[in-house]
Amino acid sequence: MIKDMTQGAPLKLIMLFSVPLLIGNIFQQFYNLADIVIVGRTLGMEALAAVGAVAPLFFLIMFAVVGLDNGFSVITGQRFGAKDYEGVRRSVVLSIILSSAFTLIFTVISAALMKPILFMMNVPSEIFHDAYWYIQICVLGLVTVNFYNLLASIVRALGDSKTPLYFLIFASILNIFLALLFILKFHWGVPGSAVAVVLSQAVSGFMCYFYVKKRFPILHLHRKDWEFKKCNRAKDVDFAMEHLKVGFPMAVQFSILGIGILIIQSVCNTFGSNVIAAFTAALRIEQIATLPMISFGIALAAFVAQNYGAKNLARIRYGVGRASLINIVLSIFMAIVMHFWGANIVELFIGSVSPDVIKIAHDYLWISTIFYFFLGQIFIFRNALQGMGRPLIPLTSSFAELMVRSFAAVYLAVKFSYYGIFYAGPIAWVTASVIVALGYYINIRRLIMKKRKARSI
Repeated sequence: MIKDMTQGAPLKLIMLFSVPLLIGNIFQQFYNLADIVIVGRTLGMEALAAVGAVAPLFFLIMFAVVGLDNGFSVITGQRFGAKDYEGVRRSVVLSIILSSAFTLIFTVISAALMKPILFMMNVPSEIFHDAYWYIQICVLGLVTVNFYNLLASIVRALGDSKTPLYFLIFASILNIFLALLFILKFHWGVPGSAVAVVLSQAVSGFMCYFYVKKRFPILHLHRKDWEFKKCNRAKDVDFAMEHLKVGFPMAVQFSILGIGILIIQSVCNTFGSNVIAAFTAALRIEQIATLPMISFGIALAAFVAQNYGAKNLARIRYGVGRASLINIVLSIFMAIVMHFWGANIVELFIGSVSPDVIKIAHDYLWISTIFYFFLGQIFIFRNALQGMGRPLIPLTSSFAELMVRSFAAVYLAVKFSYYGIFYAGPIAWVTASVIVALGYYINIRRLIMKKRKARSI
């Protein structure tokens, strides 16, 4: 159901919007969790290491596509907030065209360069074959990732965070079933897990498409929405550039985050299968642990985009402030959970057969959770700025985060072995959070002063 977020209590709207997002994101992670749990428990530590060694690479490629989709949907949300429904449909058309073109480019380039990339990542020879086929299948199925995420981001931009959830739940269960079927019944090994991921993503995309087509009249595209006439060429080009000015920086920003994880993974790969397996399990657990703050960030982006389109800056400032308070509570809660039960959570993923792996993963998670507040503020301020159509500051913070993370990972690994890597992320989070916080407060203050000045004239 479409939801106008320019009316009503901001905190209530953000919370109600976030809950389905959180549940949906949890089920989204089941795609990867199925890989870890099923591969780790049925095929062994080397198979788990094969998946883990290349998972950050797939995240990098996927992040670029998801970043584009989220960026394009900001424009859709702004048009919806301004009650420009023709502009909403036109935005959807341009989003489909641009997103499909970039996804095709990413797929072709990534598939062609996969082997040289894996060699550069220091993937051990004993797991290279399984790692290669896992990532290659995932990359060739990138179109299914784009299919679902584009539709989901558009629907969220219109204030509906519930609809995509139902399809994710079904597809996540399907993924678990298919992974078990392909690995245990058909004996496809690690590649079977990748096939399950791709097929499940495709199902969620098609289910979302048919539901939107049936229940969202505002998104029904007509022939005129797809027409590009010569007399409107300049207007169409400007509108496309408006999408690219938000979407491309967000794609780069998401990619930079993926590159940071990839660099850390490449450094971890030099320490052998146990460290790779531990980092793989820890990273997947961290992805779940940070889902609440990610969900609040996405909710805030939709909230800010609509209210920015409606020129309601006071609601934006209030919503951001309340989201920050919630982030404090969530950060403290996750730190407590990881401190007391982190080892038990790791054991759920890989079993109790490798105490060394469990200890390494737990140590990583405990160090990271101490700094989750800064990571949460990054999500809040970045999404707020993106909702206002200000992508350059989040992009700058992402570059800073990448440089700090990369330098810290390499330098600290040399000084303190793999334990030094665990501090690379927290150091980068503190740096990036300061940049986006300053950027947000400067921009919101300028916009408010500009609005006041316009009223006084």
